[in-house]
Amino acid sequence: MSDDRLTILITGSNRGIGLALTQQFSERGDRVIACCRVTSSALEQLAEQKPDHISILSGIEVTHPGDVEERLIDIGVNRLDVLINNAGILVRESFDTLDAAQIERQFSVNAVAPILVTRACRNLLGEGSKVANITSRMGSIADNTSGGMYGYRMSKAALNMATASLALDLKPSGIAVACLHPGYVRTDMTNQNGLINSTESATGLIARIDDLSLKNTGGFWHCSGERLPW
Repeated sequence: MSDDRLTILITGSNRGIGLALTQQFSERGDRVIACCRVTSSALEQLAEQKPDHISILSGIEVTHPGDVEERLIDIGVNRLDVLINNAGILVRESFDTLDAAQIERQFSVNAVAPILVTRACRNLLGEGSKVANITSRMGSIADNTSGGMYGYRMSKAALNMATASLALDLKPSGIAVACLHPGYVRTDMTNQNGLINSTESATGLIARIDDLSLKNTGGFWHCSGERLPW
């Protein structure tokens, strides 16, 4: 086992993009802390195949991360090289079907939770660490040409702003931050509609994370490498 492997925490790792990221990072030899509210058979099978590379941290509610640092220390984690805030929800609504409670729920999970998780893990992040917030180009104001999806769009735009602030606040500690769009991915969230699958998305996201540094911290990137407009 390589001594220079990275330790990576991924939220929402029980399915979709999070599961694909867990698989690819573990396959290249990194240690993955697969964080989720409820585990899945797919994640458990993957962890059984790679017990030296995957640890499941279930029962984590990202809106109330609480004792996540203590739980990480309990399983032998004293540093996080990469934190990927991937957990998110999407509620489909139009102007005529807006529901305030659903909008607030999306804000809580998509925009506020990544900040809370990052703060909960702050003592484990140090010089050279990276934080990747999985956002969406639907949070781009300049790119909005179709309207609708108010709660999701607004929450992802808020996450993008939070990422910009985190990049400034954490840069003095040597921590780079980015918001990354995974592409239009065929997952349960998109009802299996999309242009690429989770594996393709994860490959692109990992390339962007590998390229992330203090030189380009605070950016908004497509998994393909395209710089996206705010």
